[in-house]
Formats: sequence, structure tokens, C-alpha cells
Amino acid sequence: MTDTTREAAQVPVETEMDLLAALTVILKHKKMIAASTLGLGGAALVTSLLLTPIYTATSKIMPPQQQSSTLTAMLGQLGSLAGAAGSVAGLKNPNDLYVGMLQSQSVADNLIRRFNLQQRYQTKTMADTRRRLATMTDAVSGKDGLIALSVDDEDPKFAATLANAYVDELSKVNQRLAVTDAAKRRFFFEQQLKETKDKLAEAEVALKKTQEQTGILQPEGQIQVIVANMAQLRAGIASKEVELSAMRSFATAQNPNLQKTEQELQAMRAQLAKLEQNQAAKGADIFVPTGKLPESGMEYVRRLRDMKYYETMFELMAKQYESAKLDESKDSSSIQVLDVATVPDQKSRPKRALLTIAGFFVGLCLGLLAAFSRESYLNSRRDDSDGRWDAVFRAWSGKA
Repeated sequence: MTDTTREAAQVPVETEMDLLAALTVILKHKKMIAASTLGLGGAALVTSLLLTPIYTATSKIMPPQQQSSTLTAMLGQLGSLAGAAGSVAGLKNPNDLYVGMLQSQSVADNLIRRFNLQQRYQTKTMADTRRRLATMTDAVSGKDGLIALSVDDEDPKFAATLANAYVDELSKVNQRLAVTDAAKRRFFFEQQLKETKDKLAEAEVALKKTQEQTGILQPEGQIQVIVANMAQLRAGIASKEVELSAMRSFATAQNPNLQKTEQELQAMRAQLAKLEQNQAAKGADIFVPTGKLPESGMEYVRRLRDMKYYETMFELMAKQYESAKLDESKDSSSIQVLDVATVPDQKSRPKRALLTIAGFFVGLCLGLLAAFSRESYLNSRRDDSDGRWDAVFRAWSGKA
């Protein structure tokens, strides 16, 4: 038999000897191992029984929906503005926004004063109370689009009360900040409507004065067609410009709706410039160029064109303003509570079974470690032929 074969045959024997040696050590120190296991396991059980039970109350809310199908149908009457309004909601993450509001200092301070939490938690400062309250609450945004707000407390009734109070405070803060896009659009179009109304009144006064000066009360049919179409076109251009201003407040330059609106605006401007040329392109326009209108009616045409323009603008702004008001009146920013926090009938922690099992496991590991350490120490003392352990003890006692 070769040396390699002998070594291969000896490996199982050595492994078996090691296992027998380990089993011998365990059986030799079984009392110490058992004492450690039972001691720590019992201590963990007693500790779990002495710990104060904590109850968790949970409330689930749904972030406000920024846009409804009714509003979308109504905005469809205004052309591409419906697309602009629809893109507003996709630019924000309502869940992250409202989770941040729930964790804000203003909400925490309101709850601390409302329930006198500084005295309840026995903290010295407001900062300590906020930190303690933060450890007792948890707001999580789920994949289902809902926000789960959990509150821990020793009193199950207070846990449910505090969880519902969080939702109340969130609603108050949300209303105060006016975070809805409808409120922003309503304010924007309200300002535009007011300005257009003032300009329309000025245009009506100017037209009246022109009528008194020239004596012209009604333009001819061809002039009326030209004026109406130019006024409609200019009003459309102004509406597109207002739409672009509103979209730039929330959309980037790469937004497809923004780019589409810019292209439409350029096309409308080109059409208006073509209509206002002194000479019309042959066969390309059915309107008579403005340069061929009688000089005596030019002033009247200008005034009438301005009035028609602001009149059309006023109608467009009024529709957009009413749409924004309707969206805002639906109160889509109100917090919708799906699950109201109820009084929990079971504690959430401590988990007595898990603590006890963990105590027994840790006790067993420590007992085994102590057993093998003691056995290693005893073997080392027996083999201490050169007196190293005696030297250590003398050094420890100060006799070395």
C-alpha cells in the first residue's frame, strides 16, 4: 500500500475521532451546557413577560387624485389644453409628497400640543418628543398606491386615536398649502380673464368712438369675414401663448405636449402673417388682403378687429377659468381614508415565543463555547510541562 493510500484511509478515522472527542466534551460538561441553555432561555422568558405590551393601530389613506374623467371630458372642448392638464398629474409622485407631509415637523408639533405628548412620553424638550414620536410612528407608501400609517403605543385606544389624528392633521396641512394643480390653474386663468376683460372694455370704447367719428355702423360682408377670421386667428394665437405659459410652469422642454403646442403656435403665427400681407398668394388664400381695404374703413376695421379679438379671448379664458373652478370645487385634494384606524385587540410586540427561543439558542451556544474553552484549558494545564501557566498565575498575582 502506497503512502497516498494510507493517508486517504486515515482521513475518515481522524474525522471520526474528532467527532467522538467533541461528543465527549459535550457529555463531560453537559451540566454546564444545560445550565447555560436553561438559564438564558428562562431569563428571556421572564424578560418577555415583564416587557410592556405594545399595540399597533394602522390607517390606510389614498393620495388625492389630481384629475377626474369629468374634468378631462370638459377640457376636451378646449382642444390641446386637455393634454396639458392631463400631463400635470404625471409630473409628481403623490405618495412621496404626502408621506413627507406626514413626517413633517408641523404635523408632529400639532400632535404634540394636541395630546400633550411631552408629558405622556416624559421628555424634556420638544426635539426629544419629536424623536420619540417618530420612533412610535411609521408611514409607508405601498406598491398598491396606498399609504399605510401605523402608530405604536402601550394603550391600544390611544394608538388608534393618534393614528386617526395624523390623518386629520394631514388634511389640514394639505388644505393650507393648496397643493392641487386645479388651484394653481384657477388662479392663473383668473388673472388672465381679468386682464382680457379690461382690454375688451377698452376695445369696445375705442370702437364706439370710431363709429361716432366715421359714421360707419356696419362693415361690408367681405370686410366682416376678414375681420372675424383674423380676430379668431389672433385669439387662437393668444390662447396658445397662455397655454404655453401655463405648461412651462410644470413641464420641461422635452415634454411632447409642450413641443406639440409650440409647433401649433408657430403654424398659427405663420397663417396670420400670411393673411396680413399686402398681397395674397395666387390661389392660396380665399380672403382679400388687408392692404386692398378702403382707406375710409381701415380705422373701423382695426377697432372692430381688436374688439372681436378680445371678445374671443374673453370667451376662451372664461371656459378655461370655469373648468379650473369646477376641478377645484370637486375637492380632489381631500384625503381619502380607506381604512380608519381601529382599536387593536392583539399586541404587536414583544414576541414572547421568539424571544424565548432566541434565549435558549444563545444559551446553548454560550454553553458549548464555555465547555470547549474549559476543556481546552484543562488539556493545556495537563500538558504544561514548561510551566507557562504557572508563570501566568504568578504574573497575575504579582509574584513574578
